[in-house]
Amino acid sequence: MRLRLARMVSVESPTELFLEWYRVEVGVSPVRLPGACCLSTIGLDGFPNARFVALKAVREGAFVVTGPTSSRKGVEIDRAQTVALTFWWPTTERQVRVQGVALPISREEAERYFAERVRESQIVSSVSAQGKVLDDFARLERDYGEMFARSEGKAIECPAGWGGYAIDPVRIEFLEFSPDRFHRRTLFSREEGVWVSCCLEP
Repeated sequence: MRLRLARMVSVESPTELFLEWYRVEVGVSPVRLPGACCLSTIGLDGFPNARFVALKAVREGAFVVTGPTSSRKGVEIDRAQTVALTFWWPTTERQVRVQGVALPISREEAERYFAERVRESQIVSSVSAQGKVLDDFARLERDYGEMFARSEGKAIECPAGWGGYAIDPVRIEFLEFSPDRFHRRTLFSREEGVWVSCCLEP
């Protein structure tokens, strides 16, 4: 049996390949959130922490995600900026793993992304302290209802503790699954500002 070797990819930046793969997945995927990805951080207790977030954009080579900066993930990123993103696209059977450094986006960018969210999500972010212990669910529902009624017909201001991060990648691995288990894996690493690539065994 002949082995299928991973193909070397000729692109100036691996984010170009990522965007190509992402466009293909969006075009064929039936899922509602094809941009969902797993954000992994270094926990305050030394254990890794992972949760799913929505990719907002890829701009200037960085992957942008948003959310409350006072949440657990925000506190962890503030302490250790080294993070990872993992994308798994079941329709095209592809996986992308990103390791990089998370830097805060500007307030202007945060407000723009917040304005793009649906109203219900904006209100939840305004009345909830994400990740904190909840001792009274009825109180949270009441706060939500009051703000929903009070803000009808009005723009909801981006909370002070809501922002995002641009993850500047240092390594990106692309994996294409194969039924014969000889998966195609290409690793890009940034060395002294230049992207170099190699193939990995499956």
